[in-house]
Amino acid sequence: MVVGLTGGIGSGKSTVVRMFGELGVHWVDADDVAREVVEPGTPGLAEIVEHFGEDILTDEGTLDRAQLRQIVFANPEERTWLEALLHPMIREELIRQLRPGGYALPYVLLVSPLLLETDQHNLVSKIVVVDVPVETQIERTMARDTNERDQVERIIAAQMPREKRRERADAIIDNNRPMDDVERQVRELHEKFLVDFG
Repeated sequence: MVVGLTGGIGSGKSTVVRMFGELGVHWVDADDVAREVVEPGTPGLAEIVEHFGEDILTDEGTLDRAQLRQIVFANPEERTWLEALLHPMIREELIRQLRPGGYALPYVLLVSPLLLETDQHNLVSKIVVVDVPVETQIERTMARDTNERDQVERIIAAQMPREKRRERADAIIDNNRPMDDVERQVRELHEKFLVDFG
């Protein structure tokens, strides 16, 4: 079974998924896969360069993700073009990586910030939302990525609203609590999934 783990930017998905990982759960991060499909030498990167020009590359020949992010957040048509290119590539690679060989547990995790905004939710049978207040998202993201507040607010505005995400959840992990409490929530969910899917 595939369980989807999602949450807004800065909600602490990485922290939560590491806790699942420590319990032996196999997980695939859609953000990592999104980077893999545009690495140098991939068809994905070649098409992006053809569309946006050589300026979209860093001096090392890798994708300048910060520049691309600015372009697509300022221009909805470019964002639509990019998503139409990358989403099928990402989906195919996700499906491949979600089937590990010789794996004993009855479920794997698909970690994706855009699980509910894209068709990736069709790949999962349960949805876990990592949740924090919007102000916490803004503070954490500004501290982590040295983004300006207005840029972070634009990213949050482009994602599904917090309340809508919570409504779609089969389970919610409150990540606005002390770390040991978050670990307790993860352990309890893990035990539940072992029973549900076992």
